[in-house]
Amino acid sequence: MPAKLYHLQVNVGSARVALPFYRDLFGHLEWRPIHDEGGVVAFSDGGVNIWIMATEARFTGRGFHRKRTGLNHLAFLVDRREDVDRFREHFMAPRGIAPLYGTPREFPEYVPGYYAVFFEDADRIKLEVVHRPFRTE
Repeated sequence: MPAKLYHLQVNVGSARVALPFYRDLFGHLEWRPIHDEGGVVAFSDGGVNIWIMATEARFTGRGFHRKRTGLNHLAFLVDRREDVDRFREHFMAPRGIAPLYGTPREFPEYVPGYYAVFFEDADRIKLEVVHRPFRTE
């Protein structure tokens, strides 16, 4: 039975910090807002929906680490390598967001031409904007 990803939920530490960040991020990536009330925001690219909400106080505690069980990172695919650089310049730099791993750069160990910038949100959830050429075979 084939299936496609429908939605993803990300619980964040502080709605006050995270929700404006994600509104900006998804707006910049041209995702459509589909919900925004009561400390919950959601966005869609027309196929996948991503829901962002604050973690309930009773579930907070030891901070997030992407190497633990759970979400590791979200990757957003863009059409051109130049889009990765523009994202770094127009979204990350004005917000003082530091790139991880000396990015943007190529990662030929993934696939030839894989070019990405990695960064974190306020909860240290890793995010990626990537361009990769696809084979047409």
